[in-house]
Amino acid sequence: MTEYRSEFLRTIAARGFIHQCTDDQGLDAVLTAGVVPAYIGFDCTADSLHVGSLIQILLLRHLQKAGHKPIVLMGGGTTKIGDPSGKDEARQLLTDAQIATNLAGIRDVFGRFLTFGDGPTDAIMVNNADWLDGLSVIPFLRDYGRHFSVNRMLGFDSVRMRLEREQPLSFLEFNYMILQAYDFLELNRRCGCLLQMGGSDQWGNIVSGIELTRRVLGKETFGLTSPLITTASGAKMGKSAQGAVWLNAARLGAYDYWQFWRNTEDGDVGRFLRLFTEMPLDEVARLEQLGGTEINEAKKVLASEATRLAHGEAAAAAAAETARRTFDEGTQGDALPTLELPRAEMEAGAGLLDLLRRAGLCTTNGEARRLVQGGGARINDAPVSDPARVVTLADLEDGLVKLSAGKKRHALVKVG
Repeated sequence: MTEYRSEFLRTIAARGFIHQCTDDQGLDAVLTAGVVPAYIGFDCTADSLHVGSLIQILLLRHLQKAGHKPIVLMGGGTTKIGDPSGKDEARQLLTDAQIATNLAGIRDVFGRFLTFGDGPTDAIMVNNADWLDGLSVIPFLRDYGRHFSVNRMLGFDSVRMRLEREQPLSFLEFNYMILQAYDFLELNRRCGCLLQMGGSDQWGNIVSGIELTRRVLGKETFGLTSPLITTASGAKMGKSAQGAVWLNAARLGAYDYWQFWRNTEDGDVGRFLRLFTEMPLDEVARLEQLGGTEINEAKKVLASEATRLAHGEAAAAAAAETARRTFDEGTQGDALPTLELPRAEMEAGAGLLDLLRRAGLCTTNGEARRLVQGGGARINDAPVSDPARVVTLADLEDGLVKLSAGKKRHALVKVG
């Protein structure tokens, strides 16, 4: 491993964040010389980010902790186009109102990871709609379009893969990389930004921004990417049986977030502790050596530390306690996901399949039926094998009904 002088590169290299860097020695020198403003862009395609974006968020957090300035670039402008990187088809185009709503939801996520303010190392959040929305086509093409080679753009993975698969790539999407490159140029002008970071699928876009800034402004800038994170079994990071693992509590509660990390595959524990927590590396090394059932204790540490970063100390502690009471003592923790039903509905009888879906334990009634037929469903810890089973007031225990999907996922039904 390369020895770096700057705290930021030393930290992220040791924890496994670096995939590619345009000039790591030059960047190391700049980081050692003073405060470096650096940015990562996030398009506003939903009202929350999910675990798939966590690597990028934590890169900005490590940057700030090392004494540099994070710039969170919200893609209010580029979201109107859609990044083709890693996509097999065009994204759905959103209205200005939808983008504004999504931007507000995403803003809440960053407040838990970064310190914002007016100081030299305080994070700032900017919106590329501020400069992209006002561009005029002819002046933009004349001043900046001439610096881009279509021959080279066709060779970028985001374009090449779509063309090789004979999947449509609109002219709208084709222009995304030009606008992202222009973002870097504009951030250098406005904020003195010297570094763009992103996932490995952004390499071509980042390099384009560096070259555009050099050609137009004559300034040296840098790019750094993180690796694509997959699980030990090869699955894409950030997905669960219920869908995306969101970072906003309104989308996914702290308990379910804790459970996602608790269910980490054995082979991923050490790597995920390095990437998704701030635990000292010597402690991570100790935990990842645990074998047998002891590895579950390391998973609980991972779950609590990751939840603390995203939801706070109190929420992490409550989620861990709920899990302990649910699994170790067989009781019902207060933080389990809860579905409230009108009393009249319970008196008439509510279908089990529908309740499993509404409680978030299954995504469809068909999935719920398969769960029941496979012997994985329980009501108040008792196995259920009849998909036609209804839940009534007679099933209440202390005013609640406990539903389970397998051994690790539970929810409560409460009569309102």
